[in-house]
Amino acid sequence: MTASSLPLPAALQARHLREAALMLGRAFHDDPLITHLLPDPARRGREAPGFLGGLARCCLAYGEVHAAPGLAGVACWLPPGEHATTWRHLRTGGLAVPRQLGGAGLRRVLAVQAYLGREHARHAPGPHWYLYLLGVEPACQGRGVGRALLSPSLARADAQGVACYLETQNPRNVGFYERQGFRVTSDGQVPGTALRVWTMRRDPALR
Repeated sequence: MTASSLPLPAALQARHLREAALMLGRAFHDDPLITHLLPDPARRGREAPGFLGGLARCCLAYGEVHAAPGLAGVACWLPPGEHATTWRHLRTGGLAVPRQLGGAGLRRVLAVQAYLGREHARHAPGPHWYLYLLGVEPACQGRGVGRALLSPSLARADAQGVACYLETQNPRNVGFYERQGFRVTSDGQVPGTALRVWTMRRDPALR
């Protein structure tokens, strides 16, 4: 089955957020960012769904979360002018983050956020859609689910004449996003860590 033949994504309903969080925990279990924040595999399995679900919850409140049929994947977006501030994370359940990550994990996430914030401001200073999180159920990866999740949003951004922006810490994702029209705008490391980060931008397609 090709991505073009997959059913279109739909808005994630709040009642399905817990199920989506569990899927994200599986999707990101071995992701470099999550292994950096939660190095212990057992703790990662317990705490990553809550942490990632909190990110999705913030996007549900201030942006959009699109779900593939059967919750095979979700894409979390923030629209132009919206930001996932610390206060907004707190308002949408971020008070649980210290428990989920522990003190050391919290310090790591703050360092990552500071670096990402600087790069984000540098490479996407104007209006843009921000792909905050994209996760696909491991058993469904490689089947076009991610592309099907992104296609309607990218087409809308093109119609609006607005750029899209994202970060990834997984080298395997870079080629995937390049095939969706993104280009690498920076390739660096979070200071004091071995965590590598690619920032990527997609300018609207000319019509």
